[in-house]
Amino acid sequence: MSIRDWPEGERPREKLLTRGSATLSDAELLAVLLGSGSRGKDAIALGRELLAHAGSLGALLGRPDQPLPVSGLGPAKRARIAAALELARRSLGEELQQRQSLGNPRDSGDYLRARLRHLPYEVFGCLYLDNRHRVLAFEELFRGTVDGASVHPREVVRACLQHNACAVIFAHNHPSGVAEPSAADRAITHELRDALQLVGVRVLDHLVIGSGEPVSMAARGLL
Repeated sequence: MSIRDWPEGERPREKLLTRGSATLSDAELLAVLLGSGSRGKDAIALGRELLAHAGSLGALLGRPDQPLPVSGLGPAKRARIAAALELARRSLGEELQQRQSLGNPRDSGDYLRARLRHLPYEVFGCLYLDNRHRVLAFEELFRGTVDGASVHPREVVRACLQHNACAVIFAHNHPSGVAEPSAADRAITHELRDALQLVGVRVLDHLVIGSGEPVSMAARGLL
């Protein structure tokens, strides 16, 4: 039996429109995105199979453009998932830029977590702010492996000057999921802080992104 033969109130699309997206399971939400299943498999079954192969929703959304050994998942369906994730990220980015100022780590934490949390490699990025701590831009500066990313202070200083930033928030992810700042994280943060002080740019925070809430080095007194 295909989804078209189900009672109307149980079909994922109709259920979303009448009851709200929060009432749908992960597999049902994926089914709405996928639009259709494959031979002998409806869209919800395809969604469940995707989640099973990826291991988690986070892992699936972290690399939606990567092929999985699941029949019926072609380029078009992968593109829909990737587009939905990017729209969510851009929505968070717009909300962040509309704030009058960033007053605490939580203001930027949701956006930075959405950008970096599920990546399988380490990324170091900068959130550039003006003199009222309003967001100018976010930029990924360095990429590495699960063992770490090489961060070059000269490049960070150059990027801050290019964006005419008066302040900056650093962020990087730990692909292991453990957000505890390492000794190397603390050392590079202090090196960058000292370099940026010479050009009048304040380092407000360095957020470490893992599987849970981001860890603020400023809140830990590590700046």
